[in-house]
Amino acid sequence: MKIENIIVGSLETNCYIVSIDKECLVIDPGDEFKKIKDKVKDYDVVGCLVTHFHQDHIGALEEVLSTYNLEINKVNSSKFNFEIIETPGHTFDSRTFYFKKDKIMFTGDFIFKNSIGRTDLGGSNKDMLYSLHLIEKYPDDITIYPGHGPKTTLGEEKKSFSIYY
Repeated sequence: MKIENIIVGSLETNCYIVSIDKECLVIDPGDEFKKIKDKVKDYDVVGCLVTHFHQDHIGALEEVLSTYNLEINKVNSSKFNFEIIETPGHTFDSRTFYFKKDKIMFTGDFIFKNSIGRTDLGGSNKDMLYSLHLIEKYPDDITIYPGHGPKTTLGEEKKSFSIYY
């Protein structure tokens, strides 16, 4: 599985293009549809995953869905196997996409390198604590691809979870 990052929009949101062979997924199409379209031009776009519905993560969503005839969080391929983990906190609708075979998570604004997401933009502290406890059960060697900033590992981020409890 290949992962490419396009930084889009004024809040510099990470939009990920995840590909296997000639098929790809678009994760969090935050803005700048032309940049996304140019990046996926050599692929068959088979899905669009959204970690949460803040504007900086869905600014180009309608264009992606209509251009490639897709539905949100549905994948038209058997090549991509992932688990959807409900991880509310930053927002009530936050979710994490876990690709177990590849040891990869796309966390949106739930977990960042050295931080977690704000809860004052449609989420709750109680939900965030629930989600942190839930995600702690997963292996440390998972690579996290957040909604903003650089990637990290779950093990590295777990070290600081206790400051939030």
